Amino acid sequence: MAIDAYGNTLGSTASTSSATTPVGTNPNGILGKDDFMKLLLVELKYQDPTEPMDSEKILSQTSQLATLEASSNTNKALEALATALNSSRDFSTISAIGKIADTGSNAIVLEEGSKPKFELFFADEVQNGTISVLDVNGNTIASMPIESGASGINSYEWDGKNSAGNTVEDGIYYITATYSNAQGQSKETRVGLYPIESVRFEEGQTLVKLGSSYVTFDSIKEVIQE
Repeated sequence: MAIDAYGNTLGSTASTSSATTPVGTNPNGILGKDDFMKLLLVELKYQDPTEPMDSEKILSQTSQLATLEASSNTNKALEALATALNSSRDFSTISAIGKIADTGSNAIVLEEGSKPKFELFFADEVQNGTISVLDVNGNTIASMPIESGASGINSYEWDGKNSAGNTVEDGIYYITATYSNAQGQSKETRVGLYPIESVRFEEGQTLVKLGSSYVTFDSIKEVIQE
């Protein structure tokens, strides 16, 4: 007794064939141009010599055969083109490594009893700065200092409280940050802006690493030259 790749129990070859393939049916289910050519040749071979096949009928069948072959060639060309386009897209994605990706949102979600975690990217070393938590109206309800010397990707956690120490309502909030670098230049950043560190291809999807997570490339709204 044999087991196939999906865990199904198989009998002998003969019994399986007779059980699954009805007599008189085409196992492939599709006739190709070669099959039509064979049918035409058989038809010509066994035609009545006293009543030969009409030449118009032969021309019609030949024309149908040519059309079928052209359609088959077109399908193959389209498949090759699709493969080439996918490869081109993959290489274009790889070229984005090192650039800044914008996911189009700096929102975090506060749920009862939770402390939302988020990540921020600092392109320069921070001299001093502040992280701001904004409500849906754009009002700053809480803030926290940025540690001096921070750079690259840094993780943070908000306790869900406002500047007065009161727990705020569950919902969507937004994270932004302003800071000064070692040269005294003013900089801004926010959740959703991260460098593309690597690219991974998995089950037909293109994934890119932003911060500590992999996201689909389709979720990126804009790629920015750093």
